[in-house]
Amino acid sequence: MLDANYLFASLMWGSVGVAYFVYGKKQMCLSALVGGIVMVVVSYLIGSALWMSLACLGIIAGVYWLARRGY
Repeated sequence: MLDANYLFASLMWGSVGVAYFVYGKKQMCLSALVGGIVMVVVSYLIGSALWMSLACLGIIAGVYWLARRGY
């Protein structure tokens, strides 16, 4: 479970999740705040780099879609 691809993907998506969380907190954007928390949790729970990346890309698309709708 601790191969190089998994560790790199977890580090990358966890960092993006933290950035989303900080952005959502400072801008009072609920979708970015929750999306950041979910991305950090996903980076810890999913054990495959591929599935983690796909899930995080889906979360990014969902946050973008919700932000465009004004949430």
